[in-house]
Amino acid sequence: MKWFWTYLFAPVYGLLIYFTIRLINDTLSYDPFWDRSWKLNAFEMGCSVAMGFVMVYVLNKLFRHFDKQLAVRVGYKTVLQELLWVFVVTEVCVNVVMTPMAALTDDGLSIGDFAIINVIPVLYNLLYYAVVRSNKLLRAYIDKQIQLEKITNDQLQTELKFLKAQYHPHFLFNALNTVYFQMDDDIQAAKKSIEKFSGLLRYQLYDQQQTVPLSQEIQYLTNFIELQQVRTSEKLQLSVHFDKQLNGQQIYPLLLLPMVENAFKYVGGQYKIDIDARLEDGKLVFSVVNSIPENIPVKAHSGIGLENLKRRLELLYAGKSSLTTDKAAGEYRAALTIKLD
Repeated sequence: MKWFWTYLFAPVYGLLIYFTIRLINDTLSYDPFWDRSWKLNAFEMGCSVAMGFVMVYVLNKLFRHFDKQLAVRVGYKTVLQELLWVFVVTEVCVNVVMTPMAALTDDGLSIGDFAIINVIPVLYNLLYYAVVRSNKLLRAYIDKQIQLEKITNDQLQTELKFLKAQYHPHFLFNALNTVYFQMDDDIQAAKKSIEKFSGLLRYQLYDQQQTVPLSQEIQYLTNFIELQQVRTSEKLQLSVHFDKQLNGQQIYPLLLLPMVENAFKYVGGQYKIDIDARLEDGKLVFSVVNSIPENIPVKAHSGIGLENLKRRLELLYAGKSSLTTDKAAGEYRAALTIKLD
């Protein structure tokens, strides 16, 4: 098959154009070309074969030139440029070879002959272009889309790593404060806090999975809550409930921490914190409510933790999650819903 495309296609293509033109002209004039001198027919067919070689060679070279542009960009402008050059090459070849042949043979060149000679090769070359270039253009478009998606994905992964890294110093600052207060009162308790703290850091730093079981995330959250209880006032009224159905479902890590961390940071007033996680219709529903002083502004809760959480949800659970916050009657409420796959 390669041999045909290399050696036979060009002469066959030139003869196909010639015979199509002759067929239309002979049908209109009722003058079959086989009644003409065989030498004249042989001469015209020879010129058509030569035109076929030149035309196919120039078109293929033109396509290779545009392949370099396809490696950079793919769009309708590139296709229009190719089609324009296909038209130019066709008209030049036809009017150098076939138009003079028609003018110097038979009864000369009429307007009808000129129109047919210029239209038929263009139609054939457009068909040739569609067959030869469609696969190349489609492949170039797909490659560009894959490359664009890869770049976008790399940018999102970089942003996710940055957002996740921002939790570490924030959490580290709070945990070190906890240990600092214990050092003056109870060294043994401080050592236990450091041990628990190291376990939390190990989860943050060394867990390389993209998603983790919800049970693992809940255990991490439980350890964090226990560590925070050490530094909070004894009058804190803490209520924690984790639905037992939340077990092996997969979730991206460290999404629940900012809400709990925020509650411990701003709790006041009646010193109440209610933490609840449950499974409803295949969705994780996680809510945190903490009492606050009446005079605390709403914007005090919009720190780096919740802002990062909102951005991570946009990147990881676009269209599958919602985060709402509200302040009312001395309480601050944060509710997170995530559709679990």
